[in-house]
Formats: sequence, structure tokens, C-alpha cells
Amino acid sequence: MGKLKKYLLWPSILVLLIMVEFGIFGTLSSRFFNASNLLYSIGDFLYIAVAALPMTLIIASGGIDISIGAVMGLGSILTGLVWVKTGNILLAVFVGLSGGALSGFMNGSLILITQVNPLVITLGSSFLFSGLALTLSGLAGSTGFEGIGGFPDSFVNIANGDILGLPNPVLILLVLAVLFYLMLHHTKFGRYLFLVGMNPEAARYSGIPILKVIIITYAISGLIAAFAGIMLASYFTSARSDLGADAPLTVITCTVLGGASIYGGTGSIIGTALASLLIGYLKYGLQMIKITSHQTNVFLGIVLVFSISGRYFWEQIITRHKNKMALKWTGPGIKSGPQD
Repeated sequence: MGKLKKYLLWPSILVLLIMVEFGIFGTLSSRFFNASNLLYSIGDFLYIAVAALPMTLIIASGGIDISIGAVMGLGSILTGLVWVKTGNILLAVFVGLSGGALSGFMNGSLILITQVNPLVITLGSSFLFSGLALTLSGLAGSTGFEGIGGFPDSFVNIANGDILGLPNPVLILLVLAVLFYLMLHHTKFGRYLFLVGMNPEAARYSGIPILKVIIITYAISGLIAAFAGIMLASYFTSARSDLGADAPLTVITCTVLGGASIYGGTGSIIGTALASLLIGYLKYGLQMIKITSHQTNVFLGIVLVFSISGRYFWEQIITRHKNKMALKWTGPGIKSGPQD
């Protein structure tokens, strides 16, 4: 039974889907199984995978953050602006990360003060942050969505370099995945998040510092979103206010597909990381077989709809299995219904 339970875990299904995906694209394109391409292509969707990790924390707590894409652009622009004005790349990165953390802090604070649905608050703040990023880009001499370039090689190599033959994006994703896994699944803070997501009122009466937990969670989300934006600036060697504009829905989909319930109370960092790889390599594989970007969106939408639907039905199967086992272990001496 223990072994069966292990293989019934949703991450195992995601691994199976990735293997099927690799088999299909490997058959259709001989270039797909190039090990170097597979590793370096992670840089193409690193920002999605990285941003999905803190989104797992937020959704597990019963919230959501639509502004994550706008914060990516803001973190990118702040980094570029400070670099242009000071020539100090370390200071520029620090300001970019601080701007992201402050944005997340503002989101969390507004959600707690107003008691308005997080979807509404973060949707409104996304317009604020994207407008602010576009305005700040003008201070660096850029107009519209022009990029801020001229970054030093040390900055560009963060997302484009490698260590001992292993691309930096792979190492960055591994390190962050381990950190968030430990945070969510092996700390008191992670347990608080799950409890808040399951039942906020019960969590409050049990003494959990809900205000602190929510604000810290959104601040972490803003910090990592800004980091993802900075990684995009490094990857493209240019900081733009629209970097990450297409990220929110894909990030949320990766989180839900990875095992988080949109209603809160559940979430899996391993599942989120695997779902990010599944979606990222789907885009990469479609490019390998010469599918256009517009057609890729169609295929991506179809796969995402069926995948999330499959996730729902999988949960129903697991629930029924658990219920049957519970009834089985009640024993023959226990009968349901009224007793004489």
C-alpha cells in the first residue's frame, strides 16, 4: 500500500506527462533531444518557473497575485535606471529587488486593510506598477517600451553564463526550488500558510499571526517577481517595462497544475517546478517542429485546459479511493444507519 500511495502522487503523473512530451517531440524532431539545447532552453522560461514558486505560497494561503508580471517589469526598469544613473550594478540590482519587495508589501497591506479580494487589489496594483515602470523608463532616456541596455558582462552572464558546464538558469531554478520547498513543507511558516488557506478564522483563533504571514508572503512574491524581471533583463541584455507582461496567467496555471488549489489550503513546490518544466518544454518542442507563436498559444491553451481538468478528475479519483479505504477499515462490527 505504501508503494502504491507513492506512485499515486500527482508529481509522478507530471513526470509521466513530461516523458510523454519528450517522446512525442523527440519523434517529430531529431534536434529536440540535444542535451545542450534542453538545458539552455530553461533560460527561455526561467522567469515563469521562478515566479511560480512564490505564487504557490500565495495560492496555498488562499490568495492570488495578478500583479506579478507588472512587478517583473518594474524590477527590471529600476535596475536599468539605477545602472544608467550610477554605473553601480550591485546597487542597481539591490534597488530593483527592494522595489519588488516593497510592491509585494503594499499588496499584502492593502489586502489586509481593505479586506477586498486579492484578485481585485493585485489587478489594480498591476496597472499602477506597469504605469510606474513605463514612467521611470523615461528617466533613463528611453521612450515607450524601448529598452535600457549597456549592462556589464558580469550582469549579462547571470542568465547566460554557466558554471562547470551547467547553465546558470538551471542552477538558479534548483536553488530556489530547494529553498521554497523547505520553506513551505518543512517550516512553521509553511504550516501557517496551509492553515490560513484552509480556514482563516480557525487560524486566527488558534493564535497564528495572520497579518504577518500574509504580508511576508506577498513581500516574498514581489521580491522574487523583481528577481525574475532582473533575470529577463540579464537574459535579453536589456531592461524594459513590459518584461513579464505575459507572465501572470502562465504562472498561475503552473501553480494550479502543480497541485495547488485555487481555494487555498494545498500546494506543492515539487509539483509547481515540474509543471513549469512541462509547460516550458511544450513551448520549446513546438518551436522545434516549426509551429508559429500564434499556433503555439492555441496548442498551449488546449493542453492547459485538459491538464487542469485532468488534475480535477485525478483529485476526485484519489478522494474516492481514500473514502473506500476508510470504509474498509471501519471493520465488520460497525454498521451505518440507526440502531435499535
